[in-house]
Amino acid sequence: MLLSSASRALAAAKPRSPEPFAAAATAVLLRRQLAAGMAAAPASSASAAGNREAFRVAVTNTLERRLFYVPSFKIYGGVAGLYDYGPPGCAVKANVLAFWRQHFVLEEGMLEVDCPCVTPEVVLKASGHVDKFTDLMVKDEKTGTCYRADHLLKDFCKDKLEKDNTLSPEKTAEFNHVLAVLDDLSAEQLGAKIKEYGIVAPDTKNPLSDPYPFNLMFQTSIGPSGLSPGYMRPETAQGIFVNFKDLYYYNGNKLPFAAAQIGQAFRNEISPRQGLLRVREFTLAEIEHFVDPEDKSHPKFRDVSDLEFLMFPREQQLTGKSAMKLNIGQAVSEGTVNNETLGYFIGRVYLFLTQLGIDKDRLRFRQHLPNEMAHYAADCWDAEIECSFGWIECVGIADRSAYDLRAHSDKSGVALEAHEKFAEPREVEKLVITPSKKELGLAFKGNQRMVLEALEAMSETEALNMKSALESKGEVEFKVCTLGKDVTIKKSMVSINMEKKKEHQRKFTPSVIEPSFGIGRIIYCLFEHCFYQRPGKAEDEQLNVFGFPPLVAPIKCTVFPLVKIEKFEVVAKKISKALTAAGISHIIDMTGNTIGKRYARTDEIGVPLAITVDNTTSVTVRDRDSKDQIRVEVDEVASVVKEVTDGQSTWADIMWRYPAHTASAAEEEEASET
Repeated sequence: MLLSSASRALAAAKPRSPEPFAAAATAVLLRRQLAAGMAAAPASSASAAGNREAFRVAVTNTLERRLFYVPSFKIYGGVAGLYDYGPPGCAVKANVLAFWRQHFVLEEGMLEVDCPCVTPEVVLKASGHVDKFTDLMVKDEKTGTCYRADHLLKDFCKDKLEKDNTLSPEKTAEFNHVLAVLDDLSAEQLGAKIKEYGIVAPDTKNPLSDPYPFNLMFQTSIGPSGLSPGYMRPETAQGIFVNFKDLYYYNGNKLPFAAAQIGQAFRNEISPRQGLLRVREFTLAEIEHFVDPEDKSHPKFRDVSDLEFLMFPREQQLTGKSAMKLNIGQAVSEGTVNNETLGYFIGRVYLFLTQLGIDKDRLRFRQHLPNEMAHYAADCWDAEIECSFGWIECVGIADRSAYDLRAHSDKSGVALEAHEKFAEPREVEKLVITPSKKELGLAFKGNQRMVLEALEAMSETEALNMKSALESKGEVEFKVCTLGKDVTIKKSMVSINMEKKKEHQRKFTPSVIEPSFGIGRIIYCLFEHCFYQRPGKAEDEQLNVFGFPPLVAPIKCTVFPLVKIEKFEVVAKKISKALTAAGISHIIDMTGNTIGKRYARTDEIGVPLAITVDNTTSVTVRDRDSKDQIRVEVDEVASVVKEVTDGQSTWADIMWRYPAHTASAAEEEEASET
């Protein structure tokens, strides 16, 4: 369940120094140089920030001009945080989602569901969203304009660190500390810092109100009476949890199994920014993998155990060290990653993202710090991708224990449990935690439920320690993460006992391993990772290219008659028909534009292959990135294109099998005109 935060980006990065852009012979080198120029730079480097900004402007201008996406309702001035995908953007998104289904749903045998976006209040009350899905907001006291409080404080501190060369070591340490603990600051602490630093409204310089919580969900009502409140879902996971009983039955009452859902989610962001990275309506792809809490091994873990990639364990973060390459098998065996199933999904997410086209050197898996972890979570990691905005959380992979199913069981009265039948009855000793709702209600009133949930979610070790303390002292201090503070638990408030029972079967609430994918964030980072520029014919001319892998390219192929004559157009139409029959998306361009201009136009939307009809029996096939060309017979060309775009062969494989093509005088004349 994705939520980005300032401290995550900050805890993160030991920034790299930018390298200058330079012309290069290959697209790969160009992309790497561009990436280095826009990567996070040392705080003192204003030029690096300028490089990142210039790179971002080049990318976003190209994306909007070529209609990958545009602001929604643009003719009416637009609405912040809402975007429309145009034709190439829709195609990229569809290809990413199709690969997600292939990579996860099909290969892992998952059960896919499709649940409504409108969710009754009772469901989101049980999950905690109604009470806790909030950000702290401040208002311009004169205009009423709203801002997210932690963003204002974060921007102030980062601006000081990046641009103020007169900062003392003490102030530098102070600002870094504020950024590191930003997620932990209460409304009062945030307000105090905003006043201490003299932070005002960015647009008007007016004073700001004290911070107060704002629920991010869009509220609505179900039915004409308005008596049945609901919300637009802030995530897709709850639809899976409430269907657990039926899905478990559908799966033959067997664990483990996973359910998956792709769908729209909605969050009423206070001050959306950063384009597709923080929006009010977005696509999530979420997996809930249900597993026995006593056996979190995974039968396919060996398939990923040898993978090595950048990981950022909490120990590295807390000691100020950088992310480092770790073997996922070793990380699990040493306990850095809590269990095999969590490690398996981390490995599978790595393969998914890198096969899409994300640069493996700008992808890392960062472990949540203790202050980021929910009290019920066993372990959480974020797949973070570096782009011009810094390190962006794009996938969350969490072991959420049994919290969600228990919460819905308690609220609905329906047992969301699994069972394991024993061949012979067993005498078992069970820990029984029995909170006294009456005593908790008298002591904590409106906070009773959060204290109750925290007590019931205790591990056996925590519960036995509490039992010992209560028996010796009569009371104990107990941290309730959802309250953000310690409370005093007295002996009368909870009973903790080990009881022996004979059982014919074991009933239990499954644990949940949850990979949650922010599709829009992944796509935006993919756009940046695939974008590069190369020199044009004119002096100082730079041509934009999206180097999408064929897997996600919006259009796989273009067909161009070299010149506008009937015999070439007939061949072009024949090839187009064969490509359509093979299921290959393509463009046929019969315009009289020069071939150089047509190549440049399709390179800019990331088309990997171009077929130029310059003969009635054979044609040339051009690779976008290398610009190399081969000659292929007309009757073979569709199968060659399909072979490359389906991933059966690489361009290098194809180059060995077909003769290289040298541009003819006519082509050279055409190209020179560009």
